[in-house]
Amino acid sequence: MNNLARIDLNLLVTLHVLLSEKHISRAAVRLHRSQPAVSHALARLRDIFGDPLLVRRAGRLELTARANELVEPLNDVLGRLGALIEPPAFDPSAATRVFRIAMSDYGARIVLPALVKTLRADAPGIELIVSQATREAMRMQLMDGEVDLALGVLPAMQRDLHAQPLFVESFACVADASRLPRRGELALDAWLARPHALVAMRDGMDNEVDRALARLRRERHIAVILPFWGVANDLIAGTDLVLTVARRNLDRVRDDARLRVFEPPFLIDSFEFAQHWHERRHGDAAHIWLRQAIARVASGG
Repeated sequence: MNNLARIDLNLLVTLHVLLSEKHISRAAVRLHRSQPAVSHALARLRDIFGDPLLVRRAGRLELTARANELVEPLNDVLGRLGALIEPPAFDPSAATRVFRIAMSDYGARIVLPALVKTLRADAPGIELIVSQATREAMRMQLMDGEVDLALGVLPAMQRDLHAQPLFVESFACVADASRLPRRGELALDAWLARPHALVAMRDGMDNEVDRALARLRRERHIAVILPFWGVANDLIAGTDLVLTVARRNLDRVRDDARLRVFEPPFLIDSFEFAQHWHERRHGDAAHIWLRQAIARVASGG
């Protein structure tokens, strides 16, 4: 035990290279150290093990009997230490894992179809459990370890949370085409005079559209609040409602002859759509692979 307290990992690595090379100069090159430093380390090792370890015979260094006994256990110890320190290699094709991801209906439409196709093709043993929550709830779920990833726009981030922007999003409006002027847009006063639909998890949630209106000291009348996007097309068609949402939500609407997409009559700040995770998952090889897969599908790759 006394000798164990005198040795450090660098000495074991030096011993491993010396026993492999049987040559101080070549060992110094492999270790990126000076020859005197390696000679000094060898002297310390000889003292610790109570054995010369390397002896010169016929002009070259050879292992002593004790050094030969050390080769196999030393290789084993350093191999185990390497596996302990370095993250294990991740093989998606053989992996079995369950990931819990929180995202909005919007995030699911943008990311989920392509992500699931990627998983089924490249990592069929990985399962997803997707949940929907408010922005604040997603942040708390990350902190509490209830979810592995959260996709969206989260409130002020905490120190233990990481974020990777996936894309920048802007806003557009949609309304029944027959209820719009021929030029297809509404001036601000006309826009405000119309009733509006809002996609939100609950009433009273902060959102970018109403923040932009507040800067103008204006308010809109919200006639319908719903938590999901899927029914929005049929909800808007045949009514005087206006829906203002993230632009990517409207890709399919452009193919619906009943509806027309147009620009908001005032400036609404764009936002970064990002994936968020806790520090406890940051170095997880499987988690890293999943984050990279999400980044690829979000960018259209």
